[in-house]
Amino acid sequence: MPLKTRTIKVGELARVEGEGALTLRIRGTTVEQAQLQIFESPRFFEALLRGRDFSEAPDITARICGICPVAYQMSAVQALEAALGVDPGPEIANLRRLLYCGEWIESHALHLFLLHAPDFLGYPGVAEMAAEHGELVNQGLALKRAGNALLRVLGGREIHPVNVRVGGFYRAPSVAEMAPVREELAGLRAAAEATVRFAAALDFPQLAPDYEFVSLRDELEYPMNRGRLISSRGLDCAVADFNQHFIEHQVEHSHALHCRRDNGNAYLVGPMARYNLNFDRLPAPIRRLAEELGFAPPICNPFQSIVIRGLELLFAIDEALRLLADYSPPEPAHVPLRPKQAEGHGCTEAPRGILYHRYALAADGSILCAQIVPPTSQNQLRIEQDLQAFAQNHLALPDAELQWRCEQAIRNYDPCISCATHFLQLYMDRDGC
Repeated sequence: MPLKTRTIKVGELARVEGEGALTLRIRGTTVEQAQLQIFESPRFFEALLRGRDFSEAPDITARICGICPVAYQMSAVQALEAALGVDPGPEIANLRRLLYCGEWIESHALHLFLLHAPDFLGYPGVAEMAAEHGELVNQGLALKRAGNALLRVLGGREIHPVNVRVGGFYRAPSVAEMAPVREELAGLRAAAEATVRFAAALDFPQLAPDYEFVSLRDELEYPMNRGRLISSRGLDCAVADFNQHFIEHQVEHSHALHCRRDNGNAYLVGPMARYNLNFDRLPAPIRRLAEELGFAPPICNPFQSIVIRGLELLFAIDEALRLLADYSPPEPAHVPLRPKQAEGHGCTEAPRGILYHRYALAADGSILCAQIVPPTSQNQLRIEQDLQAFAQNHLALPDAELQWRCEQAIRNYDPCISCATHFLQLYMDRDGC
C-alpha cells in the first residue's frame, strides 16, 4: 500500500504580527520537521542606515516595529553612546527606563488580552471573546491605554516616539504633564494583579523543553536597558562580545536570519528567559504573588509564558510608579555629543527579548555599517524545535485540532514577524498512516 500524503493549508493565522507560514512534515507517526517559513519581504533597515548621520538612527530604527519602537530606540542610543564614549547620567537612564515601562505595559497587555487569551478561552478571536467576556477585554484595553499614555507624554506620541535622541531626550515632560499618567497607572494596579491571577488559573497544555535561556542581567534591577548577557548554561559576557557567542545565518525557508549559540544550539529569549534568570531582581511583592500562585522559577512550559507576561506587566506598572514618585525633569534633557570614528554595541530587553545593535561610525558621525538582531529571529530555531516536539505529542488529534493547537503554540512566543516576521498559512504534509 503506497504511503498517503496529506497537505493542509490554512488561510491567515491571526493574532500575530507579520507574514509567514508553518510547515509540518509528518512521515508515518513521526514529525520529521517543523519550519517557520518567514516570507515577509526583507526590509533592509541595516542598509538604509549606511551613510546616515548617527543622530538619525533612533528615529529610523523605531520604524522597524509599531509595537516595540522604544526597544529599537533604546538599543540604538545605547550602542551609539558607547561608540561616542558618552554617559547621559542616572536621570536620563531613569527616564529611559520609564519609557521602556510604557512599552512593556502596552505590549504585554496587547498580547495577553487581545492575542493570546482567546486561545485559552476557546475563541477564534478577541471580538468573539468580548461578547461573553467584555469586562476582561475592557480591562486589557485600559491597561494598554495606560502604557500608550506614558509613551505619548514621554516619547511625544504613542507609535514611533519622536522625543528620543542620542544623548537623552529632546525635551523632558513637566511634573504637571506626568501627573495624569501616574494617576492612571495607580488606578490600574489592582487590574494588573487581577490579570496575573486570571492568567495563572488557565489550563495549560503540557510542554517542557530543555531551554538555554538568554537575557540581560544587571547588578541591581530587573533588566530593561542595561546589564551583561547571561544564560542558564553558563554564558556571562559583555554586550560588546555578542558576536563571539551568537551566530546569525541564512536558511532557505526564511527571509529572516536564524541566530544560534556559537555551539550551534538554539536558545530562548523573552519573558521566560528574563524571569528565570532574574527572579531575584523582581520586587518582593511580585515574587510573593508568583510563589502564592505556584509560578516561582523554574518555569519551562512556553504555554505558561502568558503568566510571566502578566507578572512583568504588573512589575512595569509598579516600576513606573516608583520612577514617577520622585520625578523632576532632568536639566538639561540631553548631553552634548562630538562625532568620532568608533564602534559601539547596545542590547536592551524588548518585550519579546534581547535586541542587539552594533554601529560603526566614520569620523564625521556617519554610519559605516549597522547590525540589528531582533528577538524573534533569535527565537526562530527554538520555536521550530518546540513545534516539532509539541506536534509529535499530539499526532493523535484530528488535523483541524492539531492545526489549531500549533497556531496557539506559535503565539506563546508573541512573534513580531515584521521585526524578524507573521504566519499566513499552515501546511501539514503527512505521509503514511
